[in-house]
Amino acid sequence: MNPKSGILASLTVRDFRCFTEASLSLHPRTTLLIGPNAVGKTSLLEAACMLLRLQSPRTSVRSEMIRMGAQTAMIQGKWQGQTLRHSFNPNVRRLAVDGAQCGRGEDYLRQSGVIVWMDHADMNLLRGGAEHRRRFLDFAGTQLSADYQHALRGYDKALRSRNYVLKRDAQIQWRQADAYAQVMEGYHRTLRAWRRQMLGQLPMLASPLLTELSAGREALHVVDLPGAETDDLVECLHQLRETEERSRSTAAGAHRDDFAIQLNGRDAQVFASEGQQRSLSLALKSAQAQLIGAQREMPPLLLLDDVFGELDATRRQALLRSLPADSQRIITTTSIDWAEELGEDFQVVQVEDGLRDS
Repeated sequence: MNPKSGILASLTVRDFRCFTEASLSLHPRTTLLIGPNAVGKTSLLEAACMLLRLQSPRTSVRSEMIRMGAQTAMIQGKWQGQTLRHSFNPNVRRLAVDGAQCGRGEDYLRQSGVIVWMDHADMNLLRGGAEHRRRFLDFAGTQLSADYQHALRGYDKALRSRNYVLKRDAQIQWRQADAYAQVMEGYHRTLRAWRRQMLGQLPMLASPLLTELSAGREALHVVDLPGAETDDLVECLHQLRETEERSRSTAAGAHRDDFAIQLNGRDAQVFASEGQQRSLSLALKSAQAQLIGAQREMPPLLLLDDVFGELDATRRQALLRSLPADSQRIITTTSIDWAEELGEDFQVVQVEDGLRDS
């Protein structure tokens, strides 16, 4: 593998989701987690994501990830020869690298890796609301740039405060609302700049896979739909005061950003078939993996939750070819009938009544 590639060599969880305690070693290339539904396969992928990125793709509520009856959950793993440890309760998290405590998440993340998560919910890129498409961009953006992560956190905090001011009093205190708008504007500009950049690159990266899946018959376009008419958010919000008087919420900004996905010039959310939407979602997630890998110069760890079992052989093989070549992969599945298509060594871990290597 590429010397810059990160390898997650092992994973241990304690009081995480359904597991009292579980440990497994991971293949440097591909590990298949096999078992029936509801035995914890997805939870192990989630643990790997929490270990490396300090966030879950499934929930933002820490208490949901702590085993019922336990007070604290712990995740530990060996990453690039270092031992990472992430423990948390509903209110506090503790981070350590090789036993040394990390007071700030940013310091910890500089020593961990990047990931891409793929699962059934990716279809929401086509079928769901704007929040799904923003989350897609944010998941990449926070791994591409510490500035993006800082701006997203700062913007969300200022937005919550401004919305509180808009709702609090019968007569809106506009001076205070405008002060929060000033805070939001700088973060808004940073988020918009990064999102424009990503939306400019993703279609080019996604197109080869879509072309292969459609035999060259389908073309992807992405249209940026910014949540404010200009980057001058303060002026934009000033023009929307009557709207905000009625809605009592912030009427423009990065929290309203969206993008439209077009197939052959038509809105894919409306006109694409289910098979075409599946191909588009796969192509966009593959593009996300390529973008993160290229800009970070480190192929991301790929966490693939029951993706391959539902695809036909053509889509499986095309997706495998499109993913970053040097990436380590952890794949959940209920069947390994298709595993020979991987074309390389892999490890199988049975997830049922505990963990067993096969």
